[in-house]
Amino acid sequence: MATDQRPRTLFSLEQAVGAAPSLALLRERIRESQNFLDQVRHLIPPAMRQQVVAGPLQEQEWCLLVGSAAASTKLRQMLPAIQRVLTQNGAQVNAIRIKVQTPAR
Repeated sequence: MATDQRPRTLFSLEQAVGAAPSLALLRERIRESQNFLDQVRHLIPPAMRQQVVAGPLQEQEWCLLVGSAAASTKLRQMLPAIQRVLTQNGAQVNAIRIKVQTPAR
């Protein structure tokens, strides 16, 4: 039985991201999406904040993930204010999607 005798090199996540430009771009998008949520978190009612998570950011469309249909409905009512804050802060977001995340079964 042949065994692989090559030394195995372990990389930290930061090293792997640094070595792969596509991962670096993904990391930057995640950071930017979280930054957007931080900018508008004060608009979200305190009882609902834990249900809202920063989702994917693709080009000029941002997605918010929510834990329930009720939270989704409330957040949709708040979209004009959220969009206004992001625009005032210089964000290049033209559309905001809201998706209800259902728990894994």
